Amino acid sequence: MIQLLQDNRQKFYWLAQLGGWGAYALLNQLIMLSVRGEHVPEGISESLFYIVSPTLLITGILLTHLYRGVIRRYQWQNLGLKEVAPRILLASSTVGILIYLVISIFFVVLGTPGEVLFTTPQILINWTNLTIIVTSWSIIYFALHYFENYQKVEIERFIWEAAVKDFELKTLKSQLNPHFMFNAMNGIRSLIEEDPEKAKSSITRLSNIFRYSLNIERSETVPLEDEIKTVNDYLALEQIRYEERLDYKVEVESGLNFIEIPPMMIQTLVENGIKHGVSKLPKGGEVGLKAYKENDNLYIIITNSGVLDDKLMHDSKGYGLANTRQRLSILYGGKASFDITNSDGMVKAVIKIPTGGIENESYYR
Repeated sequence: MIQLLQDNRQKFYWLAQLGGWGAYALLNQLIMLSVRGEHVPEGISESLFYIVSPTLLITGILLTHLYRGVIRRYQWQNLGLKEVAPRILLASSTVGILIYLVISIFFVVLGTPGEVLFTTPQILINWTNLTIIVTSWSIIYFALHYFENYQKVEIERFIWEAAVKDFELKTLKSQLNPHFMFNAMNGIRSLIEEDPEKAKSSITRLSNIFRYSLNIERSETVPLEDEIKTVNDYLALEQIRYEERLDYKVEVESGLNFIEIPPMMIQTLVENGIKHGVSKLPKGGEVGLKAYKENDNLYIIITNSGVLDDKLMHDSKGYGLANTRQRLSILYGGKASFDITNSDGMVKAVIKIPTGGIENESYYR
């Protein structure tokens, strides 16, 4: 495919060269033929009128092609406008005078007197004319190149953004799952000797969480119902671990079970609420989870006892707040939001997710 595009670009270039210089040479031929009968300078054979245009066509194509080689060799196409503009003007003037000199020398070789061709007015008129033509050639060449380059950059940018987003999602999920499992197994370990029956129950809950974790490995979103079940299992495990030091309440408005949300997002915030809030309080505390729909948005509110540490607001390890914001931004753009504040001895986290689904879904399917 790439080779095909390159071949087509080369064909277009040569067609443009032939078409452009051919049109200019034909125009010159018509002008010269129209004045041929009125005035033919002394020393110029009338037959030369018929070879000016072919000579101009060949010389123009040859020298502008060499000029293109200079542009590509020194990569002028990568320069800014302020840098490339004076180069274009100087190069166009140089190519213009070279075209005139080549054609004039050719005519001298064929017997035309030099004093007829190399008068000051003749040189200035033809040089200016050819400089304007080559400058126009340069503008068209650079304009087409910049347009092509712009398209390439846009395509590469879209591909890169998609790759980055896909990489970020996979990285973030790979960080979340081991962290959650590590904390859950620590809770079970504390029960094995004290209460084997509760430990068995905890293992059953943990197996449910393992199954959920495996099922979401390739999923960017999951039904809210599945996430809530995992959170309930996790909270039940933690309540066995903390006993009377932990109370929790989960309230989910009916009809929301199949709304898609990022996996492990609620669980991670609940986990952080226990780890950074409840566990640090001598008497423990409570965790609350509420989910409801309003104005085509799903609102998930997670509260926990404790005070939010300023350091957690800038968490960048991928396990907490920064992780939540990043995942929401990747999946929903500016349509989703996440806020967390201190409120009357409680930490309150509010997630807003559009119920219409993820943004730019084609990136992830």
